[in-house]
Amino acid sequence: MVLERPARAASSPLRAREKELPSPAPGMLLARVRACAVCRTDLQLCEGDIEARKLPVVPGHQAVGVVEQVGDGVAGWKAGDRVGAAWLAGACGVCIHCRAGRENLCEKAAFHGWDADGGFATHLTLRADFALRIPDAFDDLAAAPLLCGGIIGYRSLKRSGIAPGGRLGLYGFGASARLALQVARHWGCRVFVATRSLRERENAKALGAEWAGGYDDAPPVPLDAAVTFAPAGSVVRAALRALDRGGTVAINAIHLDKLPELPYRELWWERSLASVANFTRRDAEEFLELSARIPVRTAYETLPLEQANVALARLSEGDVEGAFVLVP
Repeated sequence: MVLERPARAASSPLRAREKELPSPAPGMLLARVRACAVCRTDLQLCEGDIEARKLPVVPGHQAVGVVEQVGDGVAGWKAGDRVGAAWLAGACGVCIHCRAGRENLCEKAAFHGWDADGGFATHLTLRADFALRIPDAFDDLAAAPLLCGGIIGYRSLKRSGIAPGGRLGLYGFGASARLALQVARHWGCRVFVATRSLRERENAKALGAEWAGGYDDAPPVPLDAAVTFAPAGSVVRAALRALDRGGTVAINAIHLDKLPELPYRELWWERSLASVANFTRRDAEEFLELSARIPVRTAYETLPLEQANVALARLSEGDVEGAFVLVP
């Protein structure tokens, strides 16, 4: 399913195309896709909220598949291995950020579905050194939503500085927040959820949230940290107002409508705002190992690959519980 030019989700921006099956270049794997979860970033790229880097492009960066061919020079992978392709498709490995273990900040980093064709397809190629091993605890469908929403949610928790047993706010309650809540509860955190959806408030409580309300409702206690998932600056300000002194709001968004003007008193007392940019392979490995131990449970609805436009349109309307998973 190919994006040739961005357009509103309601206009079905993806087109079904037949492409010649590629052979993997040196250092690459060719995988048959078994499942690919749909992310809000896919929607933002397809609608043009995030500027395209390559057109046409195959979206999708939460793909689980099976290795079919191995390129020259690849060690540690063989045909038949289960493999995951996530958002980070590659980095230079030599810049100051990569050498410091912060490959998520590499200026030459590449991303599936943005710089390289992704998982809305029957097959994809990926760099072997950025391919992820999927824990046996998860089948293909359950594993797919972990590969962006789960990993970036985990990095967001780390960026927020939340400590075990702390008071955590989650603002917005989509697929990523659901997974982050389960990790936070495993760490013994008290979790407070803000969302517009009455249904999602009930879902949050069922997963262990102590309180759930609207964005303008104050949690019953000051928060040590918060993570915002909604792509709205007003939500960031609401989370900031709910912080205790010294707390941090981590903004889990690649696209935000704006950051509103705010009085300095809301930021004072050493409160902090932190953006969350991508993730590293170490984040992915840590989260997948942890998610298998907890174990994290994903919520998803499956659709055939050719209904990718339906998934985008329904996601834009908020008509999903958890994540959509496309199945070729």
